Amino acid sequence: MTQAAPARRPHLLVVLGEGGHTAQTLHLLQLLGSSCTYTYVVSRSDEISANKITLPGEIVRLTRPRAKDDSYPQAAWHLAVSIVEAAWLLLRCRPDAVVGCGPAVQVPPSVFGKLLGAKIIFIESASRITELSLTGKIMLRLADQFFVQWESLQRRYPQTIYAGRLL
Repeated sequence: MTQAAPARRPHLLVVLGEGGHTAQTLHLLQLLGSSCTYTYVVSRSDEISANKITLPGEIVRLTRPRAKDDSYPQAAWHLAVSIVEAAWLLLRCRPDAVVGCGPAVQVPPSVFGKLLGAKIIFIESASRITELSLTGKIMLRLADQFFVQWESLQRRYPQTIYAGRLL
């Protein structure tokens, strides 16, 4: 009698943002536990998020596509660098899904993930009650599953899924 090969755990590319984005995403991962393999994306400017990770996985730093105080030339440069870094990362790690709770750094990996057949799962930050964030408005077009944490937001954007709050 031959033994069945062990089931492959799904590989998630998890995008962490600064502050509340990270807290919400890491809470979600605690619910998933060790059922998945993780690769983490952290913005180069984020000095805190990587230290909060409790489940094992590779940590990759990407350039943030834009900072709030960027001039147009700076934003264009940061976006171009972020796109190249994300393309390289996705070609190398080939995740089953790209998951995150609202940071802008999720957009470039999501675009390339979508092109490579990964599922895109976006959770709008709990701080967004009546209006989507700029990242959310972009991700609404990309995400295979788009979750919101407030019923009022789901009523305004009926294509989203209300699943309650993570925190």
